[in-house]
Amino acid sequence: MTEREQLIELANKLFIYTDYRQWEKLKNEVFTQNVRIDMSSLGAGEPKELPAIELCQLWEKGFEGIDAIHHQSGNFLVSTINNTAEIYCYAIASHFKESATEGKTREFVGSYNLEAVKSDKGWRLRSFKYNLKYINGNLSLK
Repeated sequence: MTEREQLIELANKLFIYTDYRQWEKLKNEVFTQNVRIDMSSLGAGEPKELPAIELCQLWEKGFEGIDAIHHQSGNFLVSTINNTAEIYCYAIASHFKESATEGKTREFVGSYNLEAVKSDKGWRLRSFKYNLKYINGNLSLK
């Protein structure tokens, strides 16, 4: 695999492992030990750095009660300098909850700025920023 292909696969693993709630794989194959996250465009407060294990625990709790999660990504732009890389991509995240009475889905449309570093374990994400364009559907999934 080329370096570009490895980096796109890393981004795909971020989304696929999240969709299938494979938290151990996220911690072991995708993230560095600590990850800088910026979800401020969603109103999630200031950017912060968290241990990967804590980030996965937050996501696991946040997705409780949601029956299905689906991320679709594309339009990848990848640049590398030595052992660091920047990955930009579009992404749509759809959440489905069968028991919701005001609409069963919500959709987040936006893009990601991902930063990766190359280590003895291969490429790992050390930071990501989500850039929301718009949200559609039943935001509360109630």
